[in-house]
Amino acid sequence: MRMHNADETCGIAQAAMVLGDWWNVLVLREVARGHVRFDALAAEIGLSRKVLTERLGRLVAHGVLHRSLYQRRPVRYEYLLTDSGAGLLPLLVAMQDWGDRWVLGDGSLTATAEADGAEHARVHALVGTRLPDLELPGVRGADLPLVSPDAAATVLFTYPGTGIEWGSIPGAAGCTLENRLFRDTWPDFRKAGADIRGISTQLVDEQAEFALSEGIPYALLSDAAHRLAAALRLPTFRGAGRLRHKRLILVADAERTVRHALFPVNDIPHAVERSLRLAADCARAA
Repeated sequence: MRMHNADETCGIAQAAMVLGDWWNVLVLREVARGHVRFDALAAEIGLSRKVLTERLGRLVAHGVLHRSLYQRRPVRYEYLLTDSGAGLLPLLVAMQDWGDRWVLGDGSLTATAEADGAEHARVHALVGTRLPDLELPGVRGADLPLVSPDAAATVLFTYPGTGIEWGSIPGAAGCTLENRLFRDTWPDFRKAGADIRGISTQLVDEQAEFALSEGIPYALLSDAAHRLAAALRLPTFRGAGRLRHKRLILVADAERTVRHALFPVNDIPHAVERSLRLAADCARAA
């Protein structure tokens, strides 16, 4: 592709050169979702082997992906994100957010969703799938897995953010209430053999301050780098200067399989009560 001289100093133009076309974007989307082997990528995207080989080669050459050998006979590679590639995750999430709002939606800024919309379909399609083997930064200074290693079931709830005036954005308010309700029912979750993970795109120090002031006993994890949002294609919205998770609840078993999904969450007290019942059922079935 021939570029105008002015494009040599334009970051947008240079990024577009790396991304190339929509196939490259979809390859990165699927790698972020955990489909890192050739056959899995071909199946998910529907690309011919020739075209996929070309796209993977270009992304490796640009330093966005690197190949990791996992089988010698015959030789087979996994394609993993480099630091440069991980830096594209916020871009992928922003593209999804834009598509959800302006292409699949009516352009309204909202922190909730319609029951028959694309976001609803994506979240509920997670039931029966395995969560990624992913660790996120926690408020106590260590990265923690999505699923608690000492619980038969784990409840993951995503929320927009605490300590923020949300104004007129539908569905955004209630994060402090939700955390307090999970805090107050924490003994019941533990008695049932379940753990809780609260996840937002707030920074770790913001979460730590809130956890200390509110006496939050369960782990709060930061998805500020959008690794989880990209891996699960989670619904987001832009508020208070940042992409935020929409409120949802997933119940996973000890093998990281999603057993239940609650979305949209409009009645927070009811959703917390229901997640306790679902988590207890999941733990008993383990």
